[in-house]
Amino acid sequence: MALGYMVMLTIIAVCIGLVGTSTICLDRTAIRRTAAELDDRLLEIAPYLGVTALFFLAKRATHGLSLRISESIGWDITAEIYAIEGEFVTVLQNVIPEATIEFFSVMYMFGFPFLLVTAPILYFALPTQRHLKELLIAYVLNYLVGSICYTLFIVYGPRNHLSSVSGLMYDFYPQTQTMTAAVSANTNVFPSLHASLAVVVLLFAWRSRDEYPRWFLISAFVVSGVVLSTMYLGIHWLIDIIAGIALAVFSIYAAERLVERAEGGLGPLSASDKSEDGITTDTDLND
Repeated sequence: MALGYMVMLTIIAVCIGLVGTSTICLDRTAIRRTAAELDDRLLEIAPYLGVTALFFLAKRATHGLSLRISESIGWDITAEIYAIEGEFVTVLQNVIPEATIEFFSVMYMFGFPFLLVTAPILYFALPTQRHLKELLIAYVLNYLVGSICYTLFIVYGPRNHLSSVSGLMYDFYPQTQTMTAAVSANTNVFPSLHASLAVVVLLFAWRSRDEYPRWFLISAFVVSGVVLSTMYLGIHWLIDIIAGIALAVFSIYAAERLVERAEGGLGPLSASDKSEDGITTDTDLND
Protein backbone atom coordinates (compact mmCIF):
# COMPACT_ATOMS: atom_id res chain seq x y z
CA MET A 1 0.00 0.00 0.00
CA ALA A 2 2.77 2.43 0.96
CA LEU A 3 4.73 1.57 -2.19
CA GLY A 4 1.75 2.18 -4.45
CA TYR A 5 1.04 5.49 -2.74
CA MET A 6 4.65 6.67 -3.13
CA VAL A 7 4.77 5.62 -6.80
CA MET A 8 1.56 7.50 -7.52
CA LEU A 9 2.79 10.56 -5.62
CA THR A 10 6.07 10.50 -7.54
CA ILE A 11 4.29 10.26 -10.90
CA ILE A 12 2.03 13.18 -10.02
CA ALA A 13 4.94 15.33 -8.82
CA VAL A 14 7.03 14.58 -11.92
CA CYS A 15 4.11 15.29 -14.26
CA ILE A 16 3.43 18.63 -12.58
CA GLY A 17 7.10 19.58 -12.86
CA LEU A 18 7.28 18.41 -16.47
CA VAL A 19 4.22 20.38 -17.55
CA GLY A 20 5.37 23.50 -15.72
CA THR A 21 8.89 23.33 -17.16
CA SER A 22 7.63 22.64 -20.69
CA THR A 23 5.33 25.66 -20.42
CA ILE A 24 8.26 27.84 -19.43
CA CYS A 25 10.81 26.46 -21.90
CA LEU A 26 8.82 25.54 -25.03
CA ASP A 27 6.80 27.73 -27.37
CA ARG A 28 3.97 26.80 -29.71
CA THR A 29 6.29 26.57 -32.72
CA ALA A 30 8.37 23.86 -31.07
CA ILE A 31 5.28 21.92 -30.01
CA ARG A 32 3.69 22.11 -33.47
CA ARG A 33 6.94 21.11 -35.16
CA THR A 34 7.43 18.18 -32.80
CA ALA A 35 3.87 16.98 -33.44
CA ALA A 36 4.31 17.28 -37.20
CA GLU A 37 7.63 15.38 -37.17
CA LEU A 38 6.68 12.92 -34.45
CA ASP A 39 6.95 9.75 -36.53
CA ASP A 40 10.28 10.70 -38.09
CA ARG A 41 11.80 11.66 -34.74
CA LEU A 42 10.61 8.49 -33.04
CA LEU A 43 12.07 6.44 -35.89
CA GLU A 44 15.39 8.26 -35.58
CA ILE A 45 15.78 7.68 -31.85
CA ALA A 46 14.21 4.20 -31.83
CA PRO A 47 17.59 2.37 -31.73
CA TYR A 48 18.70 4.43 -28.72
CA LEU A 49 15.39 3.92 -26.93
CA GLY A 50 15.67 0.20 -27.67
CA VAL A 51 19.18 -0.06 -26.24
CA THR A 52 18.13 1.88 -23.15
CA ALA A 53 15.03 -0.26 -22.59
CA LEU A 54 16.91 -3.53 -23.07
CA PHE A 55 19.62 -2.44 -20.66
CA PHE A 56 17.18 -1.57 -17.89
CA LEU A 57 15.25 -4.79 -18.39
CA ALA A 58 18.51 -6.74 -18.10
CA LYS A 59 19.55 -4.70 -15.07
CA ARG A 60 16.27 -5.44 -13.35
CA ALA A 61 16.45 -9.14 -14.20
CA THR A 62 20.00 -9.47 -12.83
CA HIS A 63 19.50 -7.35 -9.69
CA GLY A 64 19.25 -10.36 -7.39
CA LEU A 65 22.26 -12.03 -8.99
CA SER A 66 24.29 -8.86 -8.55
CA LEU A 67 23.47 -8.79 -4.83
CA ARG A 68 24.48 -12.42 -4.41
CA ILE A 69 27.78 -11.88 -6.23
CA SER A 70 28.45 -8.79 -4.09
CA GLU A 71 27.84 -10.78 -0.91
CA SER A 72 30.14 -13.55 -2.16
CA ILE A 73 32.95 -11.10 -2.87
CA GLY A 74 32.36 -9.39 0.46
CA TRP A 75 34.53 -6.36 -0.30
CA ASP A 76 33.25 -3.88 2.29
CA ILE A 77 35.07 -0.54 1.94
CA THR A 78 32.84 1.47 4.28
CA ALA A 79 35.54 1.77 6.94
CA GLU A 80 38.08 2.95 4.36
CA ILE A 81 35.74 5.66 3.13
CA TYR A 82 35.09 6.81 6.70
CA ALA A 83 38.84 6.83 7.43
CA ILE A 84 39.36 9.24 4.53
CA GLU A 85 36.29 11.42 5.00
CA GLY A 86 35.61 11.38 8.72
CA GLU A 87 32.61 13.21 10.18
CA PHE A 88 31.78 15.43 7.19
CA VAL A 89 28.16 14.27 6.95
CA THR A 90 27.70 14.64 10.71
CA VAL A 91 28.91 18.23 10.54
CA LEU A 92 26.65 18.88 7.54
CA GLN A 93 23.58 17.66 9.42
CA ASN A 94 24.48 19.80 12.41
CA VAL A 95 25.00 22.94 10.30
CA ILE A 96 21.90 22.76 8.10
CA PRO A 97 18.65 23.65 9.93
CA GLU A 98 16.28 20.78 10.67
CA ALA A 99 13.46 22.80 9.07
CA THR A 100 14.91 21.92 5.64
CA ILE A 101 14.28 18.18 5.97
CA GLU A 102 11.06 18.38 3.99
CA PHE A 103 12.68 20.39 1.18
CA PHE A 104 15.62 18.02 0.82
CA SER A 105 13.33 15.00 1.02
CA VAL A 106 11.29 16.41 -1.86
CA MET A 107 14.48 17.03 -3.84
CA TYR A 108 15.70 13.48 -3.25
CA MET A 109 12.42 11.67 -3.90
CA PHE A 110 10.82 13.87 -6.57
CA GLY A 111 13.46 16.26 -7.88
CA PHE A 112 15.68 13.42 -9.07
CA PRO A 113 13.08 11.64 -11.29
CA PHE A 114 11.87 15.06 -12.48
CA LEU A 115 15.34 15.75 -13.89
CA LEU A 116 15.65 12.34 -15.54
CA VAL A 117 12.24 12.59 -17.24
CA THR A 118 12.14 16.27 -18.20
CA ALA A 119 15.52 16.47 -19.93
CA PRO A 120 14.73 13.84 -22.62
CA ILE A 121 11.33 15.43 -23.31
CA LEU A 122 12.87 18.84 -23.87
CA TYR A 123 15.59 17.48 -26.15
CA PHE A 124 13.01 15.51 -28.14
CA ALA A 125 11.41 18.87 -28.96
CA LEU A 126 14.60 20.09 -30.66
CA PRO A 127 14.93 19.64 -34.45
CA THR A 128 18.15 17.66 -33.99
CA GLN A 129 18.00 14.58 -31.76
CA ARG A 130 21.73 14.59 -31.02
CA HIS A 131 21.36 15.83 -27.44
CA LEU A 132 18.71 13.20 -26.72
CA LYS A 133 20.78 10.36 -28.18
CA GLU A 134 23.83 11.30 -26.15
CA LEU A 135 21.74 11.77 -23.00
CA LEU A 136 20.19 8.30 -23.27
CA ILE A 137 23.59 6.68 -23.77
CA ALA A 138 24.97 8.68 -20.83
CA TYR A 139 22.12 7.34 -18.68
CA VAL A 140 22.97 3.78 -19.68
CA LEU A 141 26.69 4.26 -19.02
CA ASN A 142 25.99 5.72 -15.58
CA TYR A 143 23.86 2.78 -14.54
CA LEU A 144 26.26 0.29 -16.13
CA VAL A 145 29.31 1.59 -14.26
CA GLY A 146 27.24 2.10 -11.11
CA SER A 147 25.95 -1.48 -11.22
CA ILE A 148 29.49 -2.82 -11.61
CA CYS A 149 30.67 -0.77 -8.62
CA TYR A 150 27.69 -1.87 -6.53
CA THR A 151 28.53 -5.48 -7.32
CA LEU A 152 32.21 -5.12 -6.49
CA PHE A 153 31.98 -2.87 -3.43
CA ILE A 154 29.83 -3.11 -0.34
CA VAL A 155 29.39 0.34 1.15
CA TYR A 156 26.98 1.39 3.86
CA GLY A 157 25.86 5.00 3.92
CA PRO A 158 26.58 7.34 6.85
CA ARG A 159 23.15 6.74 8.42
CA ASN A 160 23.90 3.01 8.62
CA HIS A 161 27.52 3.36 9.74
CA LEU A 162 27.63 6.30 12.13
CA SER A 163 25.54 6.70 15.25
CA SER A 164 26.07 10.46 14.94
CA VAL A 165 24.23 10.57 11.58
CA SER A 166 20.47 10.35 11.36
CA GLY A 167 18.51 9.00 8.41
CA LEU A 168 16.43 12.16 8.49
CA MET A 169 14.08 11.44 5.59
CA TYR A 170 13.35 7.89 6.74
CA ASP A 171 12.87 9.04 10.33
CA PHE A 172 10.37 11.76 9.44
CA TYR A 173 8.80 10.09 6.36
CA PRO A 174 9.20 6.31 6.85
CA GLN A 175 6.94 5.55 3.87
CA THR A 176 9.70 6.75 1.53
CA GLN A 177 11.88 3.82 2.58
CA THR A 178 9.42 1.40 0.98
CA MET A 179 10.02 2.94 -2.42
CA THR A 180 13.80 3.30 -2.16
CA ALA A 181 14.11 -0.30 -0.93
CA ALA A 182 12.13 -1.48 -3.97
CA VAL A 183 14.66 -0.06 -6.44
CA SER A 184 18.02 -0.42 -4.68
CA ALA A 185 19.85 -2.09 -1.81
CA ASN A 186 21.18 -0.17 1.18
CA THR A 187 24.72 -1.01 0.04
CA ASN A 188 24.26 0.71 -3.34
CA VAL A 189 26.16 3.75 -2.19
CA PHE A 190 29.47 4.13 -4.07
CA PRO A 191 29.24 6.02 -6.37
CA SER A 192 26.09 8.08 -5.88
CA LEU A 193 23.93 7.65 -8.99
CA HIS A 194 21.66 10.40 -7.70
CA ALA A 195 24.67 12.72 -7.93
CA SER A 196 26.07 11.35 -11.20
CA LEU A 197 22.80 11.38 -13.15
CA ALA A 198 21.78 14.77 -11.76
CA VAL A 199 25.13 16.22 -12.83
CA VAL A 200 24.73 14.62 -16.26
CA VAL A 201 21.44 16.49 -16.67
CA LEU A 202 23.05 19.72 -15.47
CA LEU A 203 26.00 19.42 -17.89
CA PHE A 204 23.63 18.78 -20.78
CA ALA A 205 21.55 21.76 -19.66
CA TRP A 206 24.72 23.87 -19.75
CA ARG A 207 25.53 22.63 -23.25
CA SER A 208 22.00 23.44 -24.42
CA ARG A 209 21.72 26.76 -22.58
CA ASP A 210 21.40 28.69 -25.87
CA GLU A 211 18.34 26.63 -26.78
CA TYR A 212 16.93 26.35 -23.26
CA PRO A 213 18.26 29.14 -21.01
CA ARG A 214 15.47 28.67 -18.48
CA TRP A 215 16.01 24.92 -18.30
CA PHE A 216 19.60 25.50 -17.27
CA LEU A 217 18.47 27.71 -14.37
CA ILE A 218 15.78 25.26 -13.29
CA SER A 219 18.08 22.25 -13.50
CA ALA A 220 20.89 24.05 -11.67
CA PHE A 221 18.56 24.69 -8.72
CA VAL A 222 17.13 21.16 -8.62
CA VAL A 223 20.49 19.44 -9.15
CA SER A 224 22.02 21.43 -6.29
CA GLY A 225 19.17 20.34 -4.05
CA VAL A 226 19.44 16.69 -5.12
CA VAL A 227 23.20 16.45 -4.65
CA LEU A 228 23.16 18.15 -1.25
CA SER A 229 20.17 16.08 -0.13
CA THR A 230 22.03 12.81 -0.63
CA MET A 231 24.52 13.82 2.07
CA TYR A 232 22.28 15.85 4.36
CA LEU A 233 19.79 12.98 4.59
CA GLY A 234 22.62 10.63 5.58
CA ILE A 235 22.35 8.45 2.47
CA HIS A 236 25.72 9.11 0.82
CA TRP A 237 29.26 10.06 1.79
CA LEU A 238 31.02 13.04 0.25
CA ILE A 239 33.33 10.58 -1.52
CA ASP A 240 30.29 9.00 -3.18
CA ILE A 241 29.35 12.41 -4.55
CA ILE A 242 32.85 13.09 -5.87
CA ALA A 243 32.90 9.68 -7.54
CA GLY A 244 29.43 10.38 -8.97
CA ILE A 245 30.55 13.67 -10.50
CA ALA A 246 33.57 11.96 -12.06
CA LEU A 247 31.27 9.27 -13.46
CA ALA A 248 29.00 11.95 -14.93
CA VAL A 249 31.89 13.59 -16.78
CA PHE A 250 33.15 10.24 -18.06
CA SER A 251 29.71 9.10 -19.22
CA ILE A 252 29.10 12.28 -21.21
CA TYR A 253 32.51 12.07 -22.89
CA ALA A 254 31.98 8.40 -23.72
CA ALA A 255 28.40 9.02 -24.91
CA GLU A 256 29.61 11.70 -27.31
CA ARG A 257 32.18 9.35 -28.80
CA LEU A 258 29.74 6.43 -29.08
CA VAL A 259 26.98 8.47 -30.70
CA GLU A 260 29.45 10.12 -33.05
CA ARG A 261 30.63 6.70 -34.19
CA ALA A 262 27.07 5.38 -34.50
CA GLU A 263 26.03 8.42 -36.54
CA GLY A 264 28.87 8.00 -38.99
CA GLY A 265 31.23 10.59 -37.57
CA LEU A 266 28.84 13.55 -37.51
CA GLY A 267 30.38 16.40 -35.58
CA PRO A 268 28.90 18.70 -32.94
CA LEU A 269 25.60 20.47 -33.47
CA SER A 270 25.78 23.04 -36.22
CA ALA A 271 24.82 26.67 -35.79
CA SER A 272 21.86 26.18 -38.14
CA ASP A 273 20.57 23.35 -35.96
CA LYS A 274 20.63 25.60 -32.95
CA SER A 275 19.09 28.63 -34.66
CA GLU A 276 16.05 26.72 -35.97
CA ASP A 277 14.94 25.08 -32.79
CA GLY A 278 11.69 26.96 -32.28
CA ILE A 279 12.05 27.22 -28.52
CA THR A 280 11.44 30.04 -26.11
CA THR A 281 14.42 32.34 -25.50
CA ASP A 282 14.78 35.64 -23.68
CA THR A 283 14.98 37.44 -27.03
CA ASP A 284 11.77 35.79 -28.22
CA LEU A 285 9.88 36.97 -25.17
CA ASN A 286 11.14 40.51 -25.53
CA ASP A 287 10.09 40.84 -29.19
